[in-house]
Amino acid sequence: MKQINRSIGLLALLLMISFSATWSQAKVDAGIEGRWDLVIQQNGKELPSWLEIGHSGTSTLIGRFVYAFGSARPVAQVKHNNGTYSFSIPPQWEPGTRDMEFEFTLNNGQLTGTMVYTDGKKYGWTGVRAPSLKREKGPVWGKPIQLFNGKNLDGWHATGDNQWLAENGILRSPKSGSNLVSDQKFNDFKLHLEFRYPKASNSGVYLRGRYEVQIEDSYGEEPLLDRFGAIYGFLPPNQMAVKKAGEWQSYDITLIGRLVTVVANGKTIIANQIIPGITGGALDSKEGEAGPIFFQGDHGPVEFRNIILTPAK
Repeated sequence: MKQINRSIGLLALLLMISFSATWSQAKVDAGIEGRWDLVIQQNGKELPSWLEIGHSGTSTLIGRFVYAFGSARPVAQVKHNNGTYSFSIPPQWEPGTRDMEFEFTLNNGQLTGTMVYTDGKKYGWTGVRAPSLKREKGPVWGKPIQLFNGKNLDGWHATGDNQWLAENGILRSPKSGSNLVSDQKFNDFKLHLEFRYPKASNSGVYLRGRYEVQIEDSYGEEPLLDRFGAIYGFLPPNQMAVKKAGEWQSYDITLIGRLVTVVANGKTIIANQIIPGITGGALDSKEGEAGPIFFQGDHGPVEFRNIILTPAK
């Protein structure tokens, strides 16, 4: 009987030690979980990126990561060793075949780390906790603004060599080139726009310059994270409301904090959903600030008209 009691006591002790270690790990990881807005210093440029860290079970950390381009991709495990965290992910649209490797620490509520890119070069980066963007009250809408005057590119600027044209009330990008960004910046707003593209083309409209609503010839396809009407890489539409290429189509988009509603061609395809973070191609990762509207012009030909924005006061 004494031997049995000793065995039971030893087992209880081992369970307490195991529980204590798991609980200690949980306490250490508590400050690391959540969403982070990143800035990667790469080849003299500041590249906006995004990281989300959560838990799976009691001792495993997982996540999602958005690089300067591409979509949100899963992180199978964020490893933790004496206050240093690390993870790796395979390339998506990056050149090369080697994994991207990340290592970082949490100090005073901020992340500091390094990234080994697919070319084997190492770059530094920093991260701050992403703001919740919760609004205490509903918006009071101001007067609608005609963002495009139908005559010229006043109020807009290209991010490089400009291929955009204003012709007969239509804003055109006849070929792949630069993105087009509004001079004005906005917080919460309602946006109406009409667009048209040729077969197999691809574009997008970025809200606050950070969150892309996908524009793509997805006729006949399933509603997915990277198809027509999606918040690219994050939120799929609940149905495929796209028309055939060559037809005029419309988006009516409402953005309040992180809550987005997208009505495509008269059908509500995303209803008051939370946008987790910036999408690839964002101008910056400063989510707490106002930002512009911008049209993606570096993919395929696209046309826009009747671009009307109603800002919240």
